[in-house]
Amino acid sequence: MTGTPELTNIVRERYGRAAQRVLTGEGLPAECCGQTSCCTGSATASCDPITSNLYVNGETDELPESAVLASLGCGNPTALAELKAGEVVLDLGSGGGIDVLLSARRVGPTGKAYGLDMTGEMLELARRNQREAGVENVEFLEGHIEAIPLPDATVDVIISNCVINLSADKRRVLAEAFRVLKPGGRFAVSDVVVRGEVPAGVRESMELWVGCIAGALEESEFARLLAEVGFENPTFEPTRFYEAADAAAFLAQSGLDIDTVAQEIDGKFMSAFVRATKPDVS
Repeated sequence: MTGTPELTNIVRERYGRAAQRVLTGEGLPAECCGQTSCCTGSATASCDPITSNLYVNGETDELPESAVLASLGCGNPTALAELKAGEVVLDLGSGGGIDVLLSARRVGPTGKAYGLDMTGEMLELARRNQREAGVENVEFLEGHIEAIPLPDATVDVIISNCVINLSADKRRVLAEAFRVLKPGGRFAVSDVVVRGEVPAGVRESMELWVGCIAGALEESEFARLLAEVGFENPTFEPTRFYEAADAAAFLAQSGLDIDTVAQEIDGKFMSAFVRATKPDVS
């Protein structure tokens, strides 16, 4: 990601460390969008309310365990996107590759799934997972989601899983997504979205930003940015609302007053499926 160098470095360091822990068999640390979900069968202490139980039973059975362990998202965009055989899919911020590998399975041998990530360790993990899964219609790219290394109008579907909220330049991310989509292409991402005002202290906290919360767009602002770059028919489908109790674990490491901030954000953050389309000019 581009944007502020400080934020980019913090995100790269945090997710690089998470990937390295999976590569070395240590498992993930207990932090927002960086905690392995015990609900998917791994041996962590507690279920992260954001990252747990995102995939239906059996959906990940044929994937390498490390792909599942490194799943740091907040939804299941491969189900949201309703992928079809032969389509080309791009996952923005693909991490360990779980959604890319699931997408490749859905589009079949006549389709293709790209994964884009800026973190070398995550790309190493994703490519290892691809080899172990024996999936050939996949390509992992190194780069920033604000500068997608693909030509114009080459992708049928853009997916992403709890990553756009981490960017300091979300309008540029959406403009790049619009650019690489073919006419009639679909934007279908899972992300953390805000409903209502958020305290300034939360927005300014890098710990929470990297943890998926402070960088989240307000719902109407997200819709406005999508329209500004050219998308049509933006919709938001809430999948989980986060309560004060859910916030306590990751607020504890932020230096903010847990009781005060937790009450101020209670119920304002949600995981949502965000959909939009690029106009078909044909």
